[in-house]
Amino acid sequence: MNSDNPTKPSSLYLPRRTFLAGSTAALAASAFPAGVHAQGNEELKIALIGCGGRGTGAASQALQADDQVKLWAMADIDEGQLERSRETLEKGGAISRSPEGMTHADKMNIPPERRFIGLDAYRRVMEMGDIDLVILTTPPGFRPIHFEAAVRAGKHVFMEKPVAVDGPGIRQVLAAAKEAKAKNLKVGVGLNRRHSPLHHEMMKHLHDGEIGDIEYIRMYNCRSGVGKFHRREEGETELEYQVKHWYFFTWLSGDFIVEQSVHDYDVVQWMLQEAHPVQCQGQGGRLVRSGKEWGQIYDHFYIEYDYQGGTKVITQHRHMRDCWNQVGEELLGRKGKATLIAKQRGEITPFGAERPTWRGMETGNSYQLEHDVLFKAIRENTPHNEAERGAHATLAAIMGRMAAYTGKVVTWEDALNAEESIVSTAETWDGQAPIQPDEDGFYPVPMPGQGNAQDQKSGRH
Repeated sequence: MNSDNPTKPSSLYLPRRTFLAGSTAALAASAFPAGVHAQGNEELKIALIGCGGRGTGAASQALQADDQVKLWAMADIDEGQLERSRETLEKGGAISRSPEGMTHADKMNIPPERRFIGLDAYRRVMEMGDIDLVILTTPPGFRPIHFEAAVRAGKHVFMEKPVAVDGPGIRQVLAAAKEAKAKNLKVGVGLNRRHSPLHHEMMKHLHDGEIGDIEYIRMYNCRSGVGKFHRREEGETELEYQVKHWYFFTWLSGDFIVEQSVHDYDVVQWMLQEAHPVQCQGQGGRLVRSGKEWGQIYDHFYIEYDYQGGTKVITQHRHMRDCWNQVGEELLGRKGKATLIAKQRGEITPFGAERPTWRGMETGNSYQLEHDVLFKAIRENTPHNEAERGAHATLAAIMGRMAAYTGKVVTWEDALNAEESIVSTAETWDGQAPIQPDEDGFYPVPMPGQGNAQDQKSGRH
Protein backbone atom coordinates (compact mmCIF):
# COMPACT_ATOMS: atom_id res chain seq x y z
CA MET A 1 0.00 0.00 0.00
CA ASN A 2 1.38 3.40 -0.93
CA SER A 3 1.45 6.61 1.08
CA ASP A 4 -2.00 7.63 -0.13
CA ASN A 5 -3.52 5.43 2.59
CA PRO A 6 -0.89 3.86 4.85
CA THR A 7 -1.94 1.41 7.53
CA LYS A 8 1.24 0.67 9.49
CA PRO A 9 2.92 3.58 11.26
CA SER A 10 6.19 1.70 11.63
CA SER A 11 6.66 1.63 7.85
CA LEU A 12 6.04 5.34 7.37
CA TYR A 13 7.04 7.39 10.34
CA LEU A 14 10.79 7.02 10.15
CA PRO A 15 12.95 9.68 11.75
CA ARG A 16 13.49 12.50 9.30
CA ARG A 17 17.25 11.93 9.15
CA THR A 18 16.66 8.26 8.35
CA PHE A 19 14.76 8.83 5.15
CA LEU A 20 16.88 11.79 4.12
CA ALA A 21 20.01 9.66 4.36
CA GLY A 22 18.82 7.68 1.37
CA SER A 23 17.29 10.55 -0.55
CA THR A 24 20.36 11.32 -2.66
CA ALA A 25 20.46 7.81 -4.06
CA ALA A 26 16.72 7.85 -4.56
CA LEU A 27 16.95 11.11 -6.47
CA ALA A 28 19.67 9.80 -8.71
CA ALA A 29 17.68 6.66 -9.48
CA SER A 30 14.30 8.31 -10.04
CA ALA A 31 13.20 9.75 -13.35
CA PHE A 32 11.22 12.93 -12.73
CA PRO A 33 8.96 13.69 -15.69
CA ALA A 34 9.22 16.98 -17.51
CA GLY A 35 7.71 19.84 -15.51
CA VAL A 36 8.43 18.31 -12.08
CA HIS A 37 11.21 20.14 -10.30
CA ALA A 38 14.27 18.95 -8.35
CA GLN A 39 15.76 17.10 -11.32
CA GLY A 40 19.33 16.37 -10.27
CA ASN A 41 19.21 19.16 -7.68
CA GLU A 42 18.81 18.37 -4.02
CA GLU A 43 17.59 21.85 -3.09
CA LEU A 44 13.83 22.26 -3.09
CA LYS A 45 12.49 25.81 -3.26
CA ILE A 46 9.12 26.43 -1.65
CA ALA A 47 6.71 29.38 -1.53
CA LEU A 48 4.19 30.28 1.15
CA ILE A 49 0.86 31.69 -0.04
CA GLY A 50 -1.12 32.89 2.98
CA CYS A 51 1.11 34.09 5.83
CA GLY A 52 -1.18 33.89 8.85
CA GLY A 53 -0.56 31.73 11.89
CA ARG A 54 -1.36 28.42 10.21
CA GLY A 55 0.65 29.33 7.13
CA THR A 56 3.64 30.29 9.25
CA GLY A 57 3.34 27.01 11.13
CA ALA A 58 3.07 24.98 7.93
CA ALA A 59 6.13 26.72 6.49
CA SER A 60 8.08 25.93 9.66
CA GLN A 61 7.11 22.27 9.45
CA ALA A 62 8.02 22.11 5.76
CA LEU A 63 11.45 23.59 6.54
CA GLN A 64 11.95 20.95 9.24
CA ALA A 65 10.86 18.09 6.97
CA ASP A 66 13.85 18.17 4.63
CA ASP A 67 17.46 19.24 5.09
CA GLN A 68 17.71 20.70 1.58
CA VAL A 69 14.60 22.87 1.40
CA LYS A 70 14.55 26.66 1.19
CA LEU A 71 11.73 29.16 1.60
CA TRP A 72 12.12 31.22 -1.57
CA ALA A 73 8.99 33.38 -1.86
CA MET A 74 6.01 34.58 0.18
CA ALA A 75 2.61 35.99 -0.78
CA ASP A 76 -0.24 37.48 1.23
CA ILE A 77 -3.00 40.07 0.99
CA ASP A 78 -1.41 42.12 3.78
CA GLU A 79 2.18 43.33 3.81
CA GLY A 80 2.27 43.59 7.59
CA GLN A 81 1.15 40.00 8.01
CA LEU A 82 3.73 38.79 5.51
CA GLU A 83 6.50 40.64 7.32
CA ARG A 84 5.44 39.31 10.72
CA SER A 85 5.47 35.78 9.34
CA ARG A 86 8.86 36.27 7.72
CA GLU A 87 10.38 37.70 10.88
CA THR A 88 8.92 34.95 13.05
CA LEU A 89 10.38 32.26 10.82
CA GLU A 90 13.71 34.04 10.46
CA LYS A 91 14.30 35.32 13.97
CA GLY A 92 12.36 32.79 16.01
CA GLY A 93 9.14 33.14 17.92
CA ALA A 94 5.89 31.41 18.71
CA ILE A 95 5.15 29.33 15.62
CA SER A 96 1.96 27.30 15.48
CA ARG A 97 2.64 23.67 16.42
CA SER A 98 6.43 24.05 16.12
CA PRO A 99 9.10 24.15 18.84
CA GLU A 100 9.14 27.46 20.69
CA GLY A 101 11.71 29.91 19.41
CA MET A 102 12.66 27.84 16.36
CA THR A 103 14.52 29.83 13.72
CA HIS A 104 14.91 29.08 10.01
CA ALA A 105 17.15 31.94 8.91
CA ASP A 106 19.58 29.55 7.21
CA LYS A 107 16.76 28.11 5.11
CA MET A 108 15.25 31.39 3.93
CA ASN A 109 16.08 33.66 1.04
CA ILE A 110 13.24 36.11 0.49
CA PRO A 111 14.37 39.48 -0.84
CA PRO A 112 11.73 42.18 -1.37
CA GLU A 113 11.26 41.23 -5.01
CA ARG A 114 10.00 37.78 -3.92
CA ARG A 115 7.43 39.15 -1.45
CA PHE A 116 4.10 39.52 -3.22
CA ILE A 117 1.07 41.42 -1.91
CA GLY A 118 -2.57 41.40 -3.01
CA LEU A 119 -5.47 39.15 -3.94
CA ASP A 120 -3.62 38.26 -7.13
CA ALA A 121 -0.25 37.68 -5.43
CA TYR A 122 -0.55 33.92 -5.90
CA ARG A 123 -0.23 34.44 -9.66
CA ARG A 124 3.25 35.92 -9.25
CA VAL A 125 4.32 32.80 -7.37
CA MET A 126 2.92 30.45 -9.98
CA GLU A 127 4.89 32.30 -12.67
CA MET A 128 8.18 31.49 -10.92
CA GLY A 129 9.78 28.57 -12.71
CA ASP A 130 12.19 27.78 -9.87
CA ILE A 131 9.51 27.11 -7.23
CA ASP A 132 9.14 23.37 -6.58
CA LEU A 133 6.35 23.36 -4.00
CA VAL A 134 3.70 25.82 -2.84
CA ILE A 135 2.03 25.95 0.57
CA LEU A 136 -1.59 27.11 0.22
CA THR A 137 -2.90 28.50 3.51
CA THR A 138 -5.20 31.35 2.48
CA PRO A 139 -8.91 31.33 3.48
CA PRO A 140 -10.53 28.15 2.10
CA GLY A 141 -12.77 29.98 -0.37
CA PHE A 142 -9.67 30.65 -2.46
CA ARG A 143 -8.29 27.11 -2.22
CA PRO A 144 -9.74 25.60 -5.43
CA ILE A 145 -8.46 28.35 -7.74
CA HIS A 146 -5.05 28.40 -6.05
CA PHE A 147 -4.72 24.61 -6.21
CA GLU A 148 -5.76 24.54 -9.87
CA ALA A 149 -3.20 27.25 -10.66
CA ALA A 150 -0.44 25.38 -8.82
CA VAL A 151 -1.11 22.13 -10.67
CA ARG A 152 -1.20 23.89 -14.03
CA ALA A 153 2.15 25.47 -13.15
CA GLY A 154 3.63 22.06 -12.33
CA LYS A 155 4.14 22.65 -8.58
CA HIS A 156 3.97 20.12 -5.77
CA VAL A 157 1.41 21.27 -3.21
CA PHE A 158 0.67 21.30 0.46
CA MET A 159 -2.77 22.82 1.02
CA GLU A 160 -4.60 23.30 4.27
CA LYS A 161 -8.05 21.94 4.96
CA PRO A 162 -10.83 22.36 3.94
CA VAL A 163 -10.13 22.26 0.23
CA ALA A 164 -13.29 24.13 -0.87
CA VAL A 165 -16.49 25.68 0.46
CA ASP A 166 -19.07 24.60 -2.15
CA GLY A 167 -19.85 22.00 -4.79
CA PRO A 168 -18.30 23.86 -7.74
CA GLY A 169 -15.10 24.24 -5.71
CA ILE A 170 -15.07 20.54 -4.92
CA ARG A 171 -15.40 19.68 -8.60
CA GLN A 172 -12.56 22.07 -9.39
CA VAL A 173 -10.32 20.39 -6.80
CA LEU A 174 -11.19 16.90 -8.04
CA ALA A 175 -10.32 17.87 -11.61
CA ALA A 176 -7.01 19.41 -10.50
CA ALA A 177 -6.26 16.33 -8.38
CA LYS A 178 -6.64 14.17 -11.46
CA GLU A 179 -4.33 16.44 -13.42
CA ALA A 180 -1.79 16.39 -10.57
CA LYS A 181 -1.67 12.58 -10.70
CA ALA A 182 -1.15 12.68 -14.45
CA LYS A 183 1.77 15.10 -13.94
CA ASN A 184 3.25 13.05 -11.08
CA LEU A 185 2.87 15.97 -8.68
CA LYS A 186 2.75 15.25 -4.95
CA VAL A 187 -0.14 16.75 -2.99
CA GLY A 188 -0.53 16.91 0.77
CA VAL A 189 -3.70 18.11 2.51
CA GLY A 190 -3.72 19.41 6.09
CA LEU A 191 -5.98 16.69 7.45
CA ASN A 192 -3.20 15.85 9.85
CA ARG A 193 -4.98 13.08 11.78
CA ARG A 194 -4.27 10.82 8.80
CA HIS A 195 -0.66 10.99 9.97
CA SER A 196 -1.29 10.53 13.69
CA PRO A 197 0.31 7.35 15.11
CA LEU A 198 -2.65 7.02 17.51
CA HIS A 199 -5.16 7.18 14.67
CA HIS A 200 -3.20 4.67 12.61
CA GLU A 201 -3.22 2.20 15.47
CA MET A 202 -6.95 2.69 16.00
CA MET A 203 -7.68 2.14 12.29
CA LYS A 204 -5.70 -1.11 12.31
CA HIS A 205 -7.88 -2.44 15.14
CA LEU A 206 -11.09 -1.28 13.47
CA HIS A 207 -10.19 -2.56 10.00
CA ASP A 208 -9.10 -5.90 11.48
CA GLY A 209 -12.70 -6.26 12.65
CA GLU A 210 -12.20 -6.10 16.40
CA ILE A 211 -15.57 -4.40 16.98
CA GLY A 212 -17.20 -5.94 13.90
CA ASP A 213 -19.20 -4.02 11.32
CA ILE A 214 -19.62 -0.43 12.48
CA GLU A 215 -23.30 0.41 12.92
CA TYR A 216 -23.21 3.80 14.63
CA ILE A 217 -20.69 6.60 15.04
CA ARG A 218 -21.13 9.63 17.25
CA MET A 219 -18.91 12.48 16.03
CA TYR A 220 -18.15 15.45 18.26
CA ASN A 221 -16.48 18.74 17.49
CA CYS A 222 -17.55 20.85 20.43
CA ARG A 223 -15.19 23.55 21.64
CA SER A 224 -15.12 27.11 22.96
CA GLY A 225 -14.57 28.65 19.55
CA VAL A 226 -11.79 29.52 17.16
CA GLY A 227 -11.09 32.04 14.46
CA LYS A 228 -9.07 35.23 14.22
CA PHE A 229 -11.26 38.28 14.85
CA HIS A 230 -10.67 41.31 12.63
CA ARG A 231 -12.06 44.74 13.50
CA ARG A 232 -13.19 46.82 10.54
CA GLU A 233 -10.62 49.49 9.68
CA GLU A 234 -11.16 52.89 8.16
CA GLY A 235 -10.81 52.88 4.40
CA GLU A 236 -11.41 49.16 3.93
CA THR A 237 -13.71 48.12 1.13
CA GLU A 238 -16.43 45.61 1.97
CA LEU A 239 -14.53 42.88 0.15
CA GLU A 240 -11.33 43.64 2.05
CA TYR A 241 -13.13 43.57 5.39
CA GLN A 242 -14.74 40.22 4.65
CA VAL A 243 -11.50 38.62 3.47
CA LYS A 244 -9.64 39.81 6.56
CA HIS A 245 -12.56 38.68 8.76
CA TRP A 246 -12.79 35.50 6.73
CA TYR A 247 -13.68 32.91 9.38
CA PHE A 248 -17.13 34.43 9.90
CA PHE A 249 -18.31 34.41 6.28
CA THR A 250 -19.54 31.21 4.65
CA TRP A 251 -18.10 32.00 1.23
CA LEU A 252 -14.61 32.20 2.76
CA SER A 253 -14.60 29.60 5.55
CA GLY A 254 -17.48 27.32 4.62
CA ASP A 255 -18.84 27.95 8.16
CA PHE A 256 -17.11 26.30 11.08
CA ILE A 257 -18.65 22.88 10.38
CA VAL A 258 -16.56 22.85 7.20
CA GLU A 259 -13.49 24.76 8.38
CA GLN A 260 -12.99 22.84 11.63
CA SER A 261 -15.11 19.69 11.63
CA VAL A 262 -13.69 18.54 8.29
CA HIS A 263 -11.02 16.80 10.39
CA ASP A 264 -13.68 14.62 11.99
CA TYR A 265 -15.41 13.88 8.71
CA ASP A 266 -12.07 12.70 7.36
CA VAL A 267 -11.56 10.41 10.37
CA VAL A 268 -15.05 8.92 9.95
CA GLN A 269 -14.38 8.40 6.24
CA TRP A 270 -11.17 6.56 7.19
CA MET A 271 -12.97 4.47 9.82
CA LEU A 272 -15.47 3.39 7.16
CA GLN A 273 -12.69 2.60 4.68
CA GLU A 274 -13.36 5.63 2.48
CA ALA A 275 -17.16 5.29 2.34
CA HIS A 276 -19.00 8.57 1.94
CA PRO A 277 -22.44 9.73 3.13
CA VAL A 278 -25.48 9.02 0.98
CA GLN A 279 -27.68 11.70 2.53
CA CYS A 280 -28.09 13.82 5.64
CA GLN A 281 -30.50 16.10 7.46
CA GLY A 282 -30.08 18.32 10.47
CA GLN A 283 -30.24 21.73 12.04
CA GLY A 284 -28.18 24.56 13.46
CA GLY A 285 -28.25 28.24 14.26
CA ARG A 286 -26.83 31.19 16.18
CA LEU A 287 -27.31 31.48 19.93
CA VAL A 288 -24.20 33.36 21.05
CA ARG A 289 -22.89 34.67 17.73
CA SER A 290 -25.79 37.06 17.33
CA GLY A 291 -24.11 40.41 16.67
CA LYS A 292 -23.16 41.92 13.33
CA GLU A 293 -19.48 41.46 14.17
CA TRP A 294 -19.95 37.68 13.86
CA GLY A 295 -20.66 37.83 10.16
CA GLN A 296 -23.14 35.17 9.12
CA ILE A 297 -21.92 31.78 10.35
CA TYR A 298 -23.67 29.54 12.89
CA ASP A 299 -22.37 28.58 16.33
CA HIS A 300 -23.94 25.10 16.52
CA PHE A 301 -24.99 22.24 14.23
CA TYR A 302 -26.56 18.82 14.72
CA ILE A 303 -26.49 16.62 11.62
CA GLU A 304 -27.49 12.97 11.04
CA TYR A 305 -25.95 11.05 8.14
CA ASP A 306 -26.66 7.77 6.37
CA TYR A 307 -23.37 6.42 5.02
CA GLN A 308 -22.68 3.85 2.33
CA GLY A 309 -22.92 0.39 3.86
CA GLY A 310 -25.66 1.43 6.28
CA THR A 311 -23.67 3.10 9.05
CA LYS A 312 -25.51 5.90 10.85
CA VAL A 313 -23.34 8.87 11.82
CA ILE A 314 -24.68 11.34 14.38
CA THR A 315 -22.73 14.60 14.67
CA GLN A 316 -22.57 17.54 17.06
CA HIS A 317 -20.67 20.75 16.35
CA ARG A 318 -20.60 23.69 18.77
CA HIS A 319 -18.62 26.86 19.40
CA MET A 320 -19.69 28.15 22.81
CA ARG A 321 -17.78 28.99 25.94
CA ASP A 322 -18.37 27.33 29.33
CA CYS A 323 -19.98 24.27 27.76
CA TRP A 324 -19.00 20.59 27.54
CA ASN A 325 -16.12 20.21 25.08
CA GLN A 326 -15.19 17.10 23.12
CA VAL A 327 -13.43 16.43 19.83
CA GLY A 328 -13.49 12.83 18.68
CA GLU A 329 -15.61 9.81 17.86
CA GLU A 330 -17.50 7.06 19.69
CA LEU A 331 -18.29 3.90 17.71
CA LEU A 332 -20.68 1.00 18.19
CA GLY A 333 -20.02 -2.17 16.22
CA ARG A 334 -21.65 -5.59 16.20
CA LYS A 335 -18.87 -7.02 18.36
CA GLY A 336 -17.87 -4.09 20.54
CA LYS A 337 -17.32 -0.37 20.94
CA ALA A 338 -14.49 2.11 20.52
CA THR A 339 -13.60 5.66 21.52
CA LEU A 340 -11.11 7.98 19.85
CA ILE A 341 -10.33 11.39 21.34
CA ALA A 342 -8.34 13.53 18.90
CA LYS A 343 -4.70 14.18 19.85
CA GLN A 344 -5.15 12.28 23.11
CA ARG A 345 -6.22 8.63 23.41
CA GLY A 346 -8.25 5.75 22.05
CA GLU A 347 -9.60 2.42 23.24
CA ILE A 348 -11.31 -0.75 22.01
CA THR A 349 -13.74 -2.74 24.19
CA PRO A 350 -15.32 -5.94 22.80
CA PHE A 351 -18.73 -6.84 24.19
CA GLY A 352 -18.34 -9.04 27.26
CA ALA A 353 -14.91 -7.68 28.16
CA GLU A 354 -14.59 -6.13 31.61
CA ARG A 355 -12.12 -3.52 30.40
CA PRO A 356 -10.68 -2.28 27.10
CA THR A 357 -8.52 -4.80 25.28
CA TRP A 358 -6.52 -2.00 23.67
CA ARG A 359 -5.65 1.48 24.83
CA GLY A 360 -3.48 3.91 22.91
CA MET A 361 -2.09 7.39 23.43
CA GLU A 362 -0.94 10.00 20.93
CA THR A 363 2.83 9.68 20.47
CA GLY A 364 3.68 11.96 17.55
CA ASN A 365 3.24 15.44 16.11
CA SER A 366 0.94 14.75 13.18
CA TYR A 367 1.36 18.32 11.91
CA GLN A 368 5.04 17.62 11.38
CA LEU A 369 4.55 14.05 10.18
CA GLU A 370 2.26 15.10 7.33
CA HIS A 371 5.08 17.23 5.92
CA ASP A 372 7.69 14.54 6.52
CA VAL A 373 5.64 12.08 4.44
CA LEU A 374 5.05 14.61 1.66
CA PHE A 375 8.73 15.50 1.27
CA LYS A 376 9.70 11.83 1.48
CA ALA A 377 7.36 11.16 -1.46
CA ILE A 378 8.92 14.02 -3.44
CA ARG A 379 12.44 12.78 -2.76
CA GLU A 380 11.71 9.13 -3.51
CA ASN A 381 9.22 9.84 -6.31
CA THR A 382 6.51 7.67 -4.74
CA PRO A 383 2.74 8.21 -5.14
CA HIS A 384 1.26 10.78 -2.78
CA ASN A 385 -1.93 12.65 -3.60
CA GLU A 386 -4.36 13.41 -0.77
CA ALA A 387 -6.52 15.87 -2.73
CA GLU A 388 -9.36 13.53 -3.68
CA ARG A 389 -9.68 12.19 -0.16
CA GLY A 390 -9.60 15.74 1.19
CA ALA A 391 -12.30 16.78 -1.27
CA HIS A 392 -14.57 13.95 -0.17
CA ALA A 393 -14.18 14.81 3.53
CA THR A 394 -14.85 18.47 2.75
CA LEU A 395 -17.95 17.61 0.72
CA ALA A 396 -19.37 15.58 3.62
CA ALA A 397 -19.11 18.68 5.80
CA ILE A 398 -20.62 20.90 3.10
CA MET A 399 -23.60 18.52 2.93
CA GLY A 400 -24.22 19.02 6.63
CA ARG A 401 -24.06 22.79 6.32
CA MET A 402 -26.50 22.73 3.42
CA ALA A 403 -28.92 20.54 5.36
CA ALA A 404 -28.85 22.85 8.39
CA TYR A 405 -29.12 26.04 6.31
CA THR A 406 -32.13 24.75 4.35
CA GLY A 407 -33.88 22.36 6.73
CA LYS A 408 -33.98 19.80 3.93
CA VAL A 409 -32.57 16.35 3.25
CA VAL A 410 -29.38 16.79 1.20
CA THR A 411 -27.78 13.98 -0.81
CA TRP A 412 -24.15 13.53 -1.82
CA GLU A 413 -25.16 14.29 -5.41
CA ASP A 414 -27.01 17.44 -4.34
CA ALA A 415 -23.88 18.82 -2.73
CA LEU A 416 -21.45 17.70 -5.42
CA ASN A 417 -23.54 18.89 -8.33
CA ALA A 418 -24.73 22.20 -6.88
CA GLU A 419 -24.51 24.74 -9.69
CA GLU A 420 -24.07 28.07 -7.93
CA SER A 421 -20.62 29.11 -6.78
CA ILE A 422 -20.82 31.12 -3.55
CA VAL A 423 -17.26 32.54 -3.75
CA SER A 424 -15.81 35.70 -5.24
CA THR A 425 -13.29 35.66 -8.06
CA ALA A 426 -12.36 39.33 -7.60
CA GLU A 427 -8.62 40.02 -7.50
CA THR A 428 -8.73 43.70 -6.54
CA TRP A 429 -10.23 45.24 -3.41
CA ASP A 430 -12.79 47.24 -5.36
CA GLY A 431 -14.43 44.00 -6.48
CA GLN A 432 -17.89 43.01 -5.31
CA ALA A 433 -18.22 40.93 -2.15
CA PRO A 434 -20.66 38.01 -2.65
CA ILE A 435 -22.89 39.18 0.22
CA GLN A 436 -23.63 42.67 1.50
CA PRO A 437 -24.72 44.00 4.91
CA ASP A 438 -28.10 45.64 5.38
CA GLU A 439 -28.53 49.27 6.38
CA ASP A 440 -27.80 48.39 10.02
CA GLY A 441 -24.63 46.47 9.18
CA PHE A 442 -26.07 42.97 9.69
CA TYR A 443 -25.31 40.20 7.22
CA PRO A 444 -27.92 37.74 5.92
CA VAL A 445 -28.01 34.61 8.05
CA PRO A 446 -29.40 31.41 6.50
CA MET A 447 -32.87 30.57 7.83
CA PRO A 448 -34.37 27.12 7.12
CA GLY A 449 -37.58 27.26 5.15
CA GLN A 450 -36.83 30.66 3.62
CA GLY A 451 -35.57 30.71 0.05
CA ASN A 452 -34.30 27.81 -2.03
CA ALA A 453 -31.30 25.59 -1.33
CA GLN A 454 -28.99 27.44 -3.68
CA ASP A 455 -29.68 30.78 -1.97
CA GLN A 456 -29.48 29.37 1.53
CA LYS A 457 -26.07 27.78 1.21
CA SER A 458 -24.56 31.16 0.44
CA GLY A 459 -26.50 33.00 3.12
CA ARG A 460 -28.75 34.92 0.75
CA HIS A 461 -32.52 34.99 1.11
